[in-house]
Amino acid sequence: MSNSPPPSTLQRLQVTRETVLELAAEDGAPLPEPLPPGYREVLAAFEQAGRGMRARDVCQALGIGLEQRHTEGTRAKLKRLVNRGILTEPEPGLFTLPQPTSAAPDTSSN
Repeated sequence: MSNSPPPSTLQRLQVTRETVLELAAEDGAPLPEPLPPGYREVLAAFEQAGRGMRARDVCQALGIGLEQRHTEGTRAKLKRLVNRGILTEPEPGLFTLPQPTSAAPDTSSN
């Protein structure tokens, strides 16, 4: 067994994107739009923080202003990421990365 760390959320999203692109190419379906850089920076901030954050926390992590126009713009990005299933909002205003699902233990080899 390898002792390497589990893949990060961004790495898992990249693998998922590549898989979707391959499947879409096979089916002739339209390709999904990649996330713009601003959204990737938001996800990187969540990955680095390792916890749920509010829009103001994200603004602070990204080094942008904490004025209402910045926090509201960031909140809109966070809501879009929730709508795409990339982030979750377990309570109003608190955003988190989805928790990885653990595979069920294999009990067939007794």
